[in-house]
Amino acid sequence: MVCEKCEKKLGKVATPDPWKSGARNTVEGGGRKIGENKALTAKSRFNPYTAKFETCRICRQKVHQLGSHYCQSCAYKKAICAMCGKKLMSTKSYKQSST
Repeated sequence: MVCEKCEKKLGKVATPDPWKSGARNTVEGGGRKIGENKALTAKSRFNPYTAKFETCRICRQKVHQLGSHYCQSCAYKKAICAMCGKKLMSTKSYKQSST
């Protein structure tokens, strides 16, 4: 769960989505070039030898997304952006649990 500002920071996948509406990596929208090698052109490509994963600022668990400061379960429970921590919605009348 990320906010609209942090959605630009997310990496793109190598294969185009079969569902065209709302997809970020289709050829028609200008998001992807034909014949492009994503292994060479990706900015935030995962490298297990150099990438250091951060720990969650709430539960101290390893975060599995580069650039994020909160794990997915804490971001869901608190209704915050996983990258910047911005509040996305009010959880006053919700029972937020991971199960």
